[in-house]
Amino acid sequence: MTSDGSSPLAAAPCRFDRFVLDPADRRLTQDGATVELNARYLDALILLAAEPGRLVTKDRFMAEVWKGVPVTDEALTQCIRALRKALGDDAARPRFIETAPRHGYRFIAPVLPVEVSTPVANPVPVPPPPPPQPATAAQPERWRRFRVRSAAGMIGGGAAGLIGGLIYGLIGASAADGSGAGSSSVLVLAGLTMWVGLVGGAGVGAGIAAAALDAPKPGFTGILGGALGGLITGGLVKLIGVDAFALLLGQSPGAITGAGEGAVLGAAVGLGVWLGALGSERLRARRGAAVAGLCGGLAGLVIVLSGGRLMAGSLNELAARFPGSRLSMDAFGALFGEAGFGPVTRAVTGGLEGFLFATCVVGVMILAGRSLERS
Repeated sequence: MTSDGSSPLAAAPCRFDRFVLDPADRRLTQDGATVELNARYLDALILLAAEPGRLVTKDRFMAEVWKGVPVTDEALTQCIRALRKALGDDAARPRFIETAPRHGYRFIAPVLPVEVSTPVANPVPVPPPPPPQPATAAQPERWRRFRVRSAAGMIGGGAAGLIGGLIYGLIGASAADGSGAGSSSVLVLAGLTMWVGLVGGAGVGAGIAAAALDAPKPGFTGILGGALGGLITGGLVKLIGVDAFALLLGQSPGAITGAGEGAVLGAAVGLGVWLGALGSERLRARRGAAVAGLCGGLAGLVIVLSGGRLMAGSLNELAARFPGSRLSMDAFGALFGEAGFGPVTRAVTGGLEGFLFATCVVGVMILAGRSLERS
């Protein structure tokens, strides 16, 4: 420590890897070229490099970099993300800044003082700097966000499809006479709806992620991205389903869920993600999935009331077109006092399907977003 209580490296120039950090001159260079950083981010790097190998807590960042100015954890997360980008670092395989989840960060690269000496007649040759890291060593942060959000949407959609398929299978698939075919019907139906959910969730998640490539959190543009992703995947699912039935059975039910239903539901999920992201971090965590579920439920109701079909309506169309099958959705109508799969049953199942899909997709995306913020 110096006489003023600061770390020696906080005032003296230091070197790590191919970088030289000069706190007094307020400058970071790489192989002699200046690396542009704003003042607060440079202060954060100076604080980290002054104590290599030691944990720097979030509280210290707030006190010594932001000087007590109230900011959210996202400001620190964005700061570390910018530093990693400037240094060519990767959060998954760090060479400079390592994350201590929920606590802070530590600088893990060796830090050496820069010696200032007078020129000599026969200077000692300085070895050349190590070759630059390949461009693929650190994946761009934007594409990592895209992959994580897309995968989260797919997992959430698959979970919703599996839950819905099990419910529809247990109620709608009639058991065979002791042969175990009833159980197999439930599994087949659950597998079918899970596949549809996986594809739909992946499309909607990818659309929302593509609309927010350069943003820490999806914004209003996620509505358009979700609608476009749902439109494409809904159209593909219908096209493949219709062609598959026509090829195998010689006829196909045309009135099954498709591009229009996918676009409306995808837009509702994007709207739920955007509305759920407003407000404080704690409030977002509590209400995000609930708000998205409400948007999805309303979208499912609108789809059915406007003449569209979601999964339950599509299954009912299949059962009507192929009366020899063991699938019947009439049992759902009995739950609502209807003889068959009537309008009330269609509306209720449509709203519940939209709620389940949006809740699962956004719930998993929230969990994935937390992991992105901690990295």
